[in-house]
Amino acid sequence: MNSERSLELVCPAGTPAALRTAVDAGAHTVYCGYNDETNARNFPGLNFSREEMGEGIAYAHKRGAKVLIAINTFPRAGAVEFWRKAVDDAARLKADAVILADLGLLDYAAKSRPELRLHLSVQAAAANADAINFYASAFGVKRVVLPRVLTVQEIATINKDTTVETEVFVFGGLCVMAEGRCSLSSYATGKSPNMNGACSPASHVEYKETGGDLASKLGGFTIHKVAHGEAAPYPTVCKGFFQAGDYRGHVFEDPSSLDAATLIPQLAEAGVKALKIEGRQRSRSYVESVVRGFRRALDAHAAGKPIPASELDALTEGQKTTSGAYRKTWR
Repeated sequence: MNSERSLELVCPAGTPAALRTAVDAGAHTVYCGYNDETNARNFPGLNFSREEMGEGIAYAHKRGAKVLIAINTFPRAGAVEFWRKAVDDAARLKADAVILADLGLLDYAAKSRPELRLHLSVQAAAANADAINFYASAFGVKRVVLPRVLTVQEIATINKDTTVETEVFVFGGLCVMAEGRCSLSSYATGKSPNMNGACSPASHVEYKETGGDLASKLGGFTIHKVAHGEAAPYPTVCKGFFQAGDYRGHVFEDPSSLDAATLIPQLAEAGVKALKIEGRQRSRSYVESVVRGFRRALDAHAAGKPIPASELDALTEGQKTTSGAYRKTWR
């Protein structure tokens, strides 16, 4: 394997079983979170207790993989100690890094846990070299997860102007709003994805027959309608079906999933260090299939071979994929 061509594969784990599955399927690194509001994927039945996290880290380390803990929501006023304890526990459990977004929490981690490697969450929405370099100089951040709104050329430009490692999403749900700045879901449901870790929470989702159509509703708002008998998409506000004047359609993207496997050579050439798969709320089967598929692609790239054709369409939203902002301009 050519080390100069190798990229780190960062994979999701919403449960201890998914962590073991990701490691066994070939993940270089797994990211996960605690089962509380410090985690931006705070869904019922998912995530890790402190004991489970420690066991998961030990399992990964024994097999040569790393574990990153996402503490990537923004602390509530008056409750900052809860988030600080999450950072302290990550250090105690020997996590390989924590993924943080909040300035105050970054400052706390840098000062009180200097041994702990810090990664900047996509929730911080750092989309240019000046912002990234600020986080590096102020807090010692070693890696930034870039927002999903940048082209490959923009990523290359950023990497020319910073020594901070960059990590980009290559598969899974495509958030089309600027991460860390979306308030649409919280308006509809009262639960903030950036503070409570609940974007489009399932408890607020409803499917209802209206005039022969099937409506996907979120918090009482109709987000999408399909004809009777068609599959109704999950109601995510930013991907809903809108009408403005004579225009009817999706303002940003049709409901589809990001799949940038064919762009691995270009992303590597742009200076990207790590490729990230989205899906901590997904099943073990999903995790295994996607991790194995991308590990094959990365191994082929590292060996100087062509990237194999993707076989993951069945796992995508609406069985459709997009290369997102990497190759296109939003409507």
